[in-house]
Amino acid sequence: MADWAGGKGALIDRLGAEERWPQDPLGGKSLEPLIEDWRKDSAAERLLTTLEHPRVRTLIAGIVAGSPYLRSEFARHPARLDDALRADPERRFAELTAALASDLDAAPALPAAMTVLRTYKAAVAQLIALADLAGVWDVVEVTRALSAAADAALQGAVRFLFRQAIAKGEWLADPSGADLASGYIVLAVGKYGACELNYSSDIDLIIFFERAKARLKEGVEPQTFFVRLTRDLVRLMDERTAAGYVFRTDLRLRPDAGATQIALSTDAAALYYESFGQNWERAALIKARAVAGDIEAGEDFIAELAPFIWRRNLDFAAIADIHAMKRQIHAFRGFGGIGVAGHNIKLGSGGIREIEFFVQTQQLIAGGRQRNLRTRQTLATLGVLVEAGWIESATAADLADAYRYLRWIEHRLQMVADEQTQEVPSDPAPLESFARFAGYAGTDAFSDALRSVLSRVQRHYAGLFEDAPELTSEGENLVFAGEKDDPGTVAALTRLGYQRPADVLASVRGWHHGRYPAVRSPRARELLTEVQPLLVKAFAATIDPDRAIATFDTFLAELPAGVQLFSLLKANPALMRLVADIMGTAPRLSRILSRRRRLLDAVIDPRAFGALPTAEDLDALVAAEMAQARDPQDVLDRARVVGSEQSFLIGVRVLSGSINASEAGIAYARLAESLIAALAADVEREMERVHGRVPGGGAVVLAMGKLGGWEMTASSDIDLIVVYDYDQAATQSDGAKPLAPSQYYARYTQRLISHLSAPTAEGGLYDVDMRLRPSGQKGPVAAQLSTFRDYQASEAWTWEHLALTRARVITGPPELRRAVEEAIRATLTRPRDPAVIAKDVRDMRARIESEKGTDNIWDLKQVRGGLVDLEFIAQHLQLVHAGAHPEVLDQNTQAAFRKLAGAGVITPGDAGRLIQAARLVHNLTQVVRLCIEGAFDPTTAPVGLTVLLARAGGAPNFQSLEGELRESLAGVHQLFSELVT
Repeated sequence: MADWAGGKGALIDRLGAEERWPQDPLGGKSLEPLIEDWRKDSAAERLLTTLEHPRVRTLIAGIVAGSPYLRSEFARHPARLDDALRADPERRFAELTAALASDLDAAPALPAAMTVLRTYKAAVAQLIALADLAGVWDVVEVTRALSAAADAALQGAVRFLFRQAIAKGEWLADPSGADLASGYIVLAVGKYGACELNYSSDIDLIIFFERAKARLKEGVEPQTFFVRLTRDLVRLMDERTAAGYVFRTDLRLRPDAGATQIALSTDAAALYYESFGQNWERAALIKARAVAGDIEAGEDFIAELAPFIWRRNLDFAAIADIHAMKRQIHAFRGFGGIGVAGHNIKLGSGGIREIEFFVQTQQLIAGGRQRNLRTRQTLATLGVLVEAGWIESATAADLADAYRYLRWIEHRLQMVADEQTQEVPSDPAPLESFARFAGYAGTDAFSDALRSVLSRVQRHYAGLFEDAPELTSEGENLVFAGEKDDPGTVAALTRLGYQRPADVLASVRGWHHGRYPAVRSPRARELLTEVQPLLVKAFAATIDPDRAIATFDTFLAELPAGVQLFSLLKANPALMRLVADIMGTAPRLSRILSRRRRLLDAVIDPRAFGALPTAEDLDALVAAEMAQARDPQDVLDRARVVGSEQSFLIGVRVLSGSINASEAGIAYARLAESLIAALAADVEREMERVHGRVPGGGAVVLAMGKLGGWEMTASSDIDLIVVYDYDQAATQSDGAKPLAPSQYYARYTQRLISHLSAPTAEGGLYDVDMRLRPSGQKGPVAAQLSTFRDYQASEAWTWEHLALTRARVITGPPELRRAVEEAIRATLTRPRDPAVIAKDVRDMRARIESEKGTDNIWDLKQVRGGLVDLEFIAQHLQLVHAGAHPEVLDQNTQAAFRKLAGAGVITPGDAGRLIQAARLVHNLTQVVRLCIEGAFDPTTAPVGLTVLLARAGGAPNFQSLEGELRESLAGVHQLFSELVT
């Protein structure tokens, strides 16, 4: 390992074997264009002399040919290149690091400190690359140097930030060493903690602080101070400037990263690890090392966490957890077999991660009892495992050689373009170029060497996890007969991914025993025998196979017969995957499916996953269904059949990803409009048949709320207002049983409500809410146009006008529609007192919060920053500004924000944040309402649903989604305070 004091001689005097150097395919000519440029640069004069050395010229030519990044650095900084070549690399590294500390001491402000840090990183990165590529330092020395550079940068940055805090009067301490006794702990984990950084590595950090050691000015809260300091630290390290960056910094390995601040108190962290810590967190903390700030406090805290990391009892469950992580990587990224082109040498089969897992699992199992296994470095731990008798020395030697080689290749992959990559190039030309950069004569020689190493690692890793589940199911022989579980089938189900194979066997055995009506007929069981292996494998392909098959078992129990279902599945194998996805992700849809078997017929229609039907298509579909009705009751049944069928198909499209959640909101609203229009027409015909027509009469239906705003979900009720008008000379309708106009339209409205909401043999259609009508529940169910106008002009409360911003006329005669729309527009565009409206809105929000307030971020409607706040902001701003800017009116929340920004009412930045927040909340609401009934609890939700939510929210995983959701809610809450004034 390198001695940073130096004394071994200049780099150019210690050059390694040329067969390991980067090879120039042009025989050294790749360097000539640079030399021409250097001859015009006085700063390169000494470098040109250095390059007269034949071996030096050969080395630099090979580097320039294979690495655009290093070529660019050499071109811009020839003197730096010459200094690195002529210097003793260990001494040069020590000099650069000492200069960093003194330069940071002199930095007056953050921008200057950022430049100092980036200049240092560029210089040491070039030095380390040369020492590596020239064979002067081995892999261990290179990773140690990169880690030492990160230590120096972090330590200098933290010292600088504490000096800044002292200068501001926030931190009360002597500037010399203020960081060292501060209680501010910067822990390195992962490769960095083990001093095994790669060339373009991120650094994984966890930041803690000890409240008791904080020396803050009175009134400065420790959490706020340390979070701000950490943000500045990340900016110093991570932000790209004209001078580049220092290290990309990742803080996501901290406890409960989606819900916690980026700096966490040691008390809170200790409580978390003790109560909720996971095996993967134990694995991450194996390599934890205090690297900056209060290092003594950091090492003490690591020691405090030892009982969590190193458990005394054998913990073979850790193997399953870590191997499950490995399987997820392979399943998600497609890393299966061993290849060369495009192979990921870190995450792929036979890669670095398998060596690390091989070592870490055994540390987790035995480290609680054998303290000598509590080591950080991979290579050192392999030696200890041999000494402790856990592995054979030949295995350790194989893995150690492979580790050195793969890390050596990894550095070269990253040196090509200074990218954090571990993927071998896929295309032939870049692959050939890289092979030469790695010192090989060409692709074939490189491929043979790499494949040999990967195969050895894979063999040893497979030996450790020889009983772990596989991801393939081909050739499995599944036997469900007999009273006892077949061992081969148990193993096969385990390989398929089932965690509880005995439960799967019990369920399938029960089907064959005719436990449910659906499987009591011989034909049903015959068909089941044919489709059952495909079903089991389809469920295995879901996120949570055990839940999927358990839900299907419940679904099957509710079916009166199974022949049709099994026949459909046999004829349409693709339908099995859809059924499996529904069972594993959407319990609500599975219950609907069990009650409405006809829905499966709709799903296999080739049009099911095509373009969403237009309004005209839906109107025609509904009309065709209604035309077949035999009697008034059949009209209601057919409306429910077509409504549930089309709603289910919208949900299936969301589940399959063929439409997004926003498109679904429009589709659900469009469907509701078609059904309301058809049922309103049926009510109108029935009223005319019995009571005749009111002279000059007509009625319109106003859609309010989610229906009015095109934001319906799978379980939304519908908010409606009915407005009518008639010839003022008329006193009654002209039918056999005449009614006064007010009675006529009241009955019309009541029948419409019944048509929409009454349960029939085919279930319900929509719950109808009429509380937004004039005078609310105390007023008549339908309002005459004049009454509607007068009420809105003189009696309506602010909240009713807010609701009116989402009003949309969806049925009725054109002339009356225009009159109602004009009345709404006149109401919304009249001048308002902004202070009065703002006070009313704030009072309303406070009342709602007192009754329904919650801290649960998954109560997406009521939580602060959620749907209620978003709608209040949009409606308040429209109500206040529509008088001067009528163009801001729009029933849809996101569209309203866009129009408000277009009119200059809010800034584009605020509009963007609100639109993004509204999109996130609506997307998540759409998925939750589609998949489950009742409240969403992430601790009990199907894993498939959390994955679907992450996809809908555009997040890489559910933990990240929760973090993004919390940030979004906090931002909207803040904007509510700023905009509703």
